[in-house]
Amino acid sequence: MKPNSVAIFNSNDIYPVSADSTLPFAQHRDIFYLSGVDQEESILLLFPDAPYEHLKEILFLKETNEHIAVWEGEKLTKERAFEVSGIKSVIWLQDFHKTLKEVMAYAETMYINTNEHYRASIDTETREARFVKWWKNEYPAHKVEKSNPILQKLRSVKEQEELDLIQNACNITEKGFRRILNFVKPGVMEYEIEAEFAHEFLRNRSKGFAYTPIIASGNNANVLHYIENNQECKAGDLLLLDVGAEYANYSSDMSRTIPVSGKFTDRQKAVYNAVLRVKDEATKMLVPGTLWKQYHVEVGKLMTSELLDLGLIDKADVQNENSDWPAYKKYFMHGTSHHMGLDTHDYGLLHLPMEANMVFTVEPGIYIPQEGFGIRLEDDVVIQPSGEPFNLMKNIPIEAEEIEDLMNR
Repeated sequence: MKPNSVAIFNSNDIYPVSADSTLPFAQHRDIFYLSGVDQEESILLLFPDAPYEHLKEILFLKETNEHIAVWEGEKLTKERAFEVSGIKSVIWLQDFHKTLKEVMAYAETMYINTNEHYRASIDTETREARFVKWWKNEYPAHKVEKSNPILQKLRSVKEQEELDLIQNACNITEKGFRRILNFVKPGVMEYEIEAEFAHEFLRNRSKGFAYTPIIASGNNANVLHYIENNQECKAGDLLLLDVGAEYANYSSDMSRTIPVSGKFTDRQKAVYNAVLRVKDEATKMLVPGTLWKQYHVEVGKLMTSELLDLGLIDKADVQNENSDWPAYKKYFMHGTSHHMGLDTHDYGLLHLPMEANMVFTVEPGIYIPQEGFGIRLEDDVVIQPSGEPFNLMKNIPIEAEEIEDLMNR
C-alpha cells in the first residue's frame, strides 16, 4: 500500500430469493482471507500508517444480543472476534461512519476493493460496490487505489495452512468418488450420483460442493457446463464427472470419466489414455517461471499430436489451421489450467510467471459429439520450488484399468 492509505473490505450480502427466503450466506473471500471472519455485515479496515494504534486495523461487527442468539444463532462477540482474527480493535457496526470520518481525516488515499478477476461477470450490485459508490460521493477529495492487484498476488501464493485445507477438500472428494464407483451402473440417474457425492461430502464435514457439479453421461459430456444432471446413465456410455468438495471455504476441483457398464470399449480407452497422457505431460510444465499463456501453447502441441494419432484430425487440418483457433480446438476447446483456492477459479495474475505454492488445476479433455462421448481428466497440483508439482489428488483413481477394477469388484 502507498503511504498514509486506508483499505476497506466488506462482507457479502445475504441474497433474497423471494418472500422471506434467502440464499445461504457465503462470505466474501477477501475479508475471510484477511481476517478469518465468516459473518455477514462485517467490515475490515486497514490503516498501517494511522497515528494511533487502535486505528491501524479495525473489525466492525453487527452488535449481537440474546434475541439474535435465539433466532439466528450465536454471532461474534468482541472477545471471540479477537480470537478468530487477531484484531484487537473491534467496534460495533453502528459506529462505523463516525470512526471512518476520523480515519479519513488522517488518510490521503483509499484502496477500494473491486472485483477484477478475468472471469468475473457480475450483474448484481454487491455490498462492496454499494460502499465504493457511497464512499466516492462522501470523500471526493481523497486519492483512489485498487486493492485487487495486491490481493491477486497475495491469494495466489498459498500458505501451508491453506494447502492443508485444500488437501482436506481433495481427500473428501476422493471419498465421494470411491463411493460412486460402487454405485454407478446402467439405469442410474445422474441426479442419484450427485446425491451420493452430496451425502459423502456432508458426512465428512464439508458444506457441500465447491461449485455446481457436472454429472454428464453420454453426449451430455460434450456440453462443457452441463449441470441439469437429470438423465439416465445408459449401458455402454461414458460418464463425465466434474465435482469437488469444499472444506472451510477452500475448494477442490476434480474431473474423472468412467464407463457406466464398468468397462471401456477399445475406442473409449484409446481416447481416455490420450487425455491422460496430455494431463501427465502438461503437469510437468507447471514449475516456477512458467508463463500461463505459453504453457497453453505447449499443451496445444501435445493435444494436436494425440488427435492426429486418434484420427480425429489430419496433417492438412494442422497445416491449414487458423493460429487464433488451432485445429485441436475442435475437440479441446477450453483452457488446461486455472488457479484454485478459496475460489474454484481463484485469484492469480495470469501475465506473471508461476511461483512455488500456487495451486493449479490440470484438466485437458477430448469431446467427440459424433461418437457420443466426451472425456475430461482433472487434478489439483501445488507448484514446488523445484521439480514437478505435488498432486493433491494423487490418491484418487485415474488409470483406466484401476477404475474398471474398482467398478467390477
